[in-house]
Amino acid sequence: MADANSQATAAATARRKVLEGLRTTDVFFRGLTMSSAYFVLILLGAIFASLVLGGYLAFQTFGLSFLTTEVWNPVTEQFGALAPIYGTVVTSVIAMLVAVPISIGIAVFLTELCPMALRRPIGIAIELLAGVPSIIYGIWGLFFFAPVIQRYVQPELIATFKNVPVLNQLFAGPPYGIGILTSALILAMMVLPFITAVCRDVFETVPPVLKEAAYGMGWTTREVVRNVVIPYTRVGIIGGVMLGLGRALGETMAVTFVIGNAHRISGSILAPGTTISATIANEFTEAVGDIYTSSLIALGLILFFITFIVLALARLMLMRIEKKAGA
Repeated sequence: MADANSQATAAATARRKVLEGLRTTDVFFRGLTMSSAYFVLILLGAIFASLVLGGYLAFQTFGLSFLTTEVWNPVTEQFGALAPIYGTVVTSVIAMLVAVPISIGIAVFLTELCPMALRRPIGIAIELLAGVPSIIYGIWGLFFFAPVIQRYVQPELIATFKNVPVLNQLFAGPPYGIGILTSALILAMMVLPFITAVCRDVFETVPPVLKEAAYGMGWTTREVVRNVVIPYTRVGIIGGVMLGLGRALGETMAVTFVIGNAHRISGSILAPGTTISATIANEFTEAVGDIYTSSLIALGLILFFITFIVLALARLMLMRIEKKAGA
């Protein structure tokens, strides 16, 4: 009897030690994951604080006119962020207008129409396209794409829309080759693989039974995509578009090569311009004086805000869609 009691006590002690070990491991794992999550917030806060401190002198000197002034003159130390903000927004919007329909079309082809033997090679090619360094896009854009645009595309656009109100101002001026339109098209090529890959992956999550039922009702592939695939995956599509937009807003090297780096706002998208990231990359090493450096850091803070607002609006849109779908 005594032996049985001692064995039971030993077993209970061993069980308690095992449970304490598991509890300790679980606490350690919880602390590790929690600290990783908090590290992201701390890092984000540190970046924001450094940008605010660095750009404080520019905002203190110029006030809100820093956001509404086009002039950028390092000699007289007069700086305004309006031209880079305009270039950043316009190039990104044009890039998304070009890239999103093409990306969704490629994703639909790969998931619904492409022969099985070609799906994997084309999918790998798209993923490899996403891995090309941005400076390669910039060099290719400057030495090959921009001359082609200058010789064949821009003269046709100018001639076609010269008598059309509004559009004649949008496509006006000499065909430089480089400019807002060229950089936007390069950006579209760069974000296209990201949007395509995300759309392809979310399209593949559509349950086959839904599509089979639609085909069973006599619907065509176009109708199945429009009425089943797109509605089922709209949250994922928006996420992919926001991913591409985030890349377009912050892209630097490729845009720097082909946008012309001119601090002015033109009504024509054929004219040279600049973006926030291109301005920082071009001038940060040459910035002398506190106010010049602070103005460039202030541009970084503005880009931070633009990206944050875009992502916040995207998240709000996704929440509304999910809420509507749940209702």
